[in-house]
Amino acid sequence: MESIELPVNETMAATAFSRQAPVFDDIYSGNTIVSYKRWRVRSHALNHLPEQGSILELNCGTGEDALFFAQNGFKVHGTDLSTGMLEQFAQKTSGHRDKVSFEQCSFTELGELQNKGPYDMIFSNFGGLNCTGELDKVLASFDDLLKPGGVATLVIISKFSLWETLLVFKGKFRTAFRRFFSSKGRKARVEGEYFKCWYYNPGYVRDKLGDGFELLGIEGLCTIVPPSYIENFAEKHPSLYRFLVKQENMFKSSWPWKFVGDYYIISFKKSRA
Repeated sequence: MESIELPVNETMAATAFSRQAPVFDDIYSGNTIVSYKRWRVRSHALNHLPEQGSILELNCGTGEDALFFAQNGFKVHGTDLSTGMLEQFAQKTSGHRDKVSFEQCSFTELGELQNKGPYDMIFSNFGGLNCTGELDKVLASFDDLLKPGGVATLVIISKFSLWETLLVFKGKFRTAFRRFFSSKGRKARVEGEYFKCWYYNPGYVRDKLGDGFELLGIEGLCTIVPPSYIENFAEKHPSLYRFLVKQENMFKSSWPWKFVGDYYIISFKKSRA
């Protein structure tokens, strides 16, 4: 697959996730809370997709979501920075070439896409957009890529996580407050590679998309349910886990819960004008 020139941080992130790509599904596919998160995100997206609609997926990874949507009758065009991830994506979706296509493209360079749509939905899962300090540039490209009435559904790591902040009681002050002081980005490490992540509030996304987009809804994700990095929580505490899932599903769109999750799911509708 032909390489493309990327900004430094995106290059480092692409390298990190290329290294992780062969084992990515093994790491996360058996995680009960990751499965819960995928169910939540997909349910949210399906509420805003027309029958047999088309999706532009940003940071498509190994193709887990693309495969799900294809199997449910939608057309998906996947994009990612990582050559390794796209190789896994190609293998996983090889039986669905009538529904799934892909190309290597930075989400800060969506104007260079070969397949510009327009699409019924732009979809980005699990904080991939946090790998850029230029989210405003990404959001500015949405208007040209979406059909009138099309929807952008994004899953973004928030600037405040209730569960993470509670780590202060374990003496983990740096982790508990790392999101608060992240205007210049915070270091992340994957497979020995360092790159920066930025955290964004829903208000930032709303302001940068502008008046041409209507906010459809915000849901907190892993607000009451613990984050998936708390290993084996669901297996060690099954009754408590089921109770927390029930509570989160009840209050996911309510204040303050929609603002205090490890992630939030946010959807906007493009004006039909």
